Amino acid sequence: MVLVAPMKKLCLMVLASLTLAWPAKAMDNALRAGLLKLDPQTRLEQRCDAEVLDRISHDDHNFKADRVVAYAFATPQMSADAIKSSGAAFRSKGQWYRLKFKCQTAPDHMQVLQFRYKIGDEIPETDWAKYNLYD
Repeated sequence: MVLVAPMKKLCLMVLASLTLAWPAKAMDNALRAGLLKLDPQTRLEQRCDAEVLDRISHDDHNFKADRVVAYAFATPQMSADAIKSSGAAFRSKGQWYRLKFKCQTAPDHMQVLQFRYKIGDEIPETDWAKYNLYD
């Protein structure tokens, strides 16, 4: 099944909301069920996006990441089981920040095997529309 870009964005928003709104056990089950309904490529993207949100919020309590856009400044490099995005952005507490990340999953795209990220500078609100970032 091929999803068009707006549908992918909708899936991301739904999955991101699930990761933030549900208690830990329910979140895992809801996220897993949602991911299993997606085609493999979209599942890879969504699983890595969910990992970005979880890791940033967990690793640095100054952030509460609730959205990620892997393609904000550059097209991510994709392989069968990995994504490398040098031009991503994430939102925390209503503000957007630059982000680089590399995410490798198992072949079914349900488990993250390797993950690295680096948070960059805050993105001025005047640039949000240019990069399709929203509040």
